[in-house]
Amino acid sequence: MDDLALRAPAPSERAELLDLWVAGWRATYPDIDFDARRDWLIARLADIEAVGAQTICAFGQTRMLGFVTIDPHIRWLDQLAVHPAAFGSGVARALLDQARRASPTGIELDVNVDNLRARRFYEREGFAVAGRGVNAISGRKTLLLKWRPDPGVAPQIGAASTS
Repeated sequence: MDDLALRAPAPSERAELLDLWVAGWRATYPDIDFDARRDWLIARLADIEAVGAQTICAFGQTRMLGFVTIDPHIRWLDQLAVHPAAFGSGVARALLDQARRASPTGIELDVNVDNLRARRFYEREGFAVAGRGVNAISGRKTLLLKWRPDPGVAPQIGAASTS
């Protein structure tokens, strides 16, 4: 995605980030009211950013297309959200590449077992199952996934604009 700009969100863009998060999750789990979880996300982002997590957004020509939050100190990817209109477009990969740049020694994350699109994506990107759990909010079963760079291979990270 050559026309993709990757950068931290401005405070005035937080509402757009929330709308994107709701839209992405609503497309994945239409039976859950993600609008009711907006306050949770606001608090979650404040908490993790206060201890060093970075939020990076992907912008197309007219709008925000996705975002990722990564805490490189603990290698934790907390959120990766893509607007449904950008599913399959390469936005998730560009955001994951940014997370890998921020946390080059590895990344860990939880994914819902029944989120097959996300599981296939992370598998293609070299993540492996390292454990199992349950999402404390939804009660859905989760997988702990880990990615570590192969010490014998230079990382193949896509080229995206970071303007």
